[in-house]
Amino acid sequence: MRAARRDLPALTRLWQACFGDTEAEVRAFWQALFDCTPVYLRRAPDSSPAAMLCALPAELVGDDGDAVPAAYLYAVCTATRQPAPRPVSSGQRPMQPTQCAAQPAARSAQASSRPAQPTQRPGQRPASRPAQQSAARAAQPAGGSRFKQQTPTQRAQAPQSHAHHARGSHGVVPATRSSYNTRARRGAQKKSSPVPMIIGAVVAAIVLAAIAFFAVPAVKGLFAGEDAKVTAGQQVTITIPDGASGDSIASILSENHIVENPKDYYAAVKKLNADMSLKPGTYSFTTLMDATKVVQQLMEGPNAGSDALTIPEGLTVDQVADRVAKAYDSISKEDFLNQAKASNYVKDYSFLEGAANDSLEGFLFPKTYSLGKDPSADDVIRAMLDQFNTEYKSLDFAGCEAKIKERYGVGMSDYDIINLASIVEREGLNAEQRAHVASVFYNRLAGKLDGLCYLNSDATMMYVTGGEVTADDLQSDSPYNTYKHEGLPPTPICSPSLEALKATLEPTDSDDLYFYITQDEEYFSQTYEEHQQSWN
Repeated sequence: MRAARRDLPALTRLWQACFGDTEAEVRAFWQALFDCTPVYLRRAPDSSPAAMLCALPAELVGDDGDAVPAAYLYAVCTATRQPAPRPVSSGQRPMQPTQCAAQPAARSAQASSRPAQPTQRPGQRPASRPAQQSAARAAQPAGGSRFKQQTPTQRAQAPQSHAHHARGSHGVVPATRSSYNTRARRGAQKKSSPVPMIIGAVVAAIVLAAIAFFAVPAVKGLFAGEDAKVTAGQQVTITIPDGASGDSIASILSENHIVENPKDYYAAVKKLNADMSLKPGTYSFTTLMDATKVVQQLMEGPNAGSDALTIPEGLTVDQVADRVAKAYDSISKEDFLNQAKASNYVKDYSFLEGAANDSLEGFLFPKTYSLGKDPSADDVIRAMLDQFNTEYKSLDFAGCEAKIKERYGVGMSDYDIINLASIVEREGLNAEQRAHVASVFYNRLAGKLDGLCYLNSDATMMYVTGGEVTADDLQSDSPYNTYKHEGLPPTPICSPSLEALKATLEPTDSDDLYFYITQDEEYFSQTYEEHQQSWN
């Protein structure tokens, strides 16, 4: 899988164990190239990195001057001791670990004899799991999910300064992105000596390594310590000073892991035209938030009080329980979960009449709540249900369901809408995307995908696994496996935002059946062939 920034401390230790470089040297490499270089890892059963490789963007240049995009495999290594291998699925070739297969370029680099193939999540590039596709109903990829990221191919760039302020002007320099054509250019097949091409690859790697180790200073705060790990959903309180510059705000958000990549923050400011609307003050956020949501809150103003409880979009009941228990000493997680039953509240909240499995999944509305110092579990749950009821009444469920029936031929109850909205919440990144994603799912529910009604969503299985979804996971008979079971899952998979509810009630009018979404790009298509082309 693709490495995340929170993996860097562990990857640094793996690098050092294999190659002996200093921590400062490795940090300098990550600083210069992590954002523009694909880094892949293989996890051990305890989730620690067992192996990694870096795919440095490069070009092979022939005698005639034609250049072919390539990747230079760099820092390929495995842990000294590997756990026992997991059973291999039918048709899947076992991964053969090679210890320290490629020495870093700074230390007499050697290319590995054959490129390692990064393991991709189900639903990514169509060619990623042909064997598993046939084993699991020949399921076609679902498209993207929030956690899927495309392999960056942009070159390393010098940091840019962004001159906007809280209550000030905004000057955003758009993030640049250069994409290599994965197909060989015309003339690349001409007969020529391979020597210049090999030299070109090595020189490219050396130049990039030189940038990493000599030209770029270390990033302040990149590591909070070797053992630091950042997980999504942790509550963070920050203060934006009056007159803070754009770079200062971005730094505060990044250092607190609210928005990991400052580029995402700058892009959100530009998208929302928020240059004159950012307000100073104290805010309650959570780690690894969507940048657009963060900027929207900065536009609305401070939301943090001494008794504030922030419930972000997309949390499960179990995750809400964790957050509540952390916020209030008077409530344990067990107490909250025992109280969080639909049967305890259905008499007071009619929208719970259709709730399956006695679950409040989907109904604990995301918001920042002020509930005093020592609320009970019942107090917290009722506040969330009251807020859901307020938003529920503001939406025309009956009218929108009638339009969905007319347009797509799909009958939806209120509970079905909430259920699908929870999936839409996890699959799309903004309101427009989510409305389009909703239309894709309605088309699939209508049987337009090979006459079957499979949602083919990774997000529903992530509800079961709690994280990444593997090919083995997609072989399970879980009712949440929408690759094997037609229709909606038994319950919602999280608490959808108001934005996701609106998108599901008012989907884009499209005949699309596939989508592929990254932080930078989106592709919607009607045919599988078009979907395949979107990956190239």
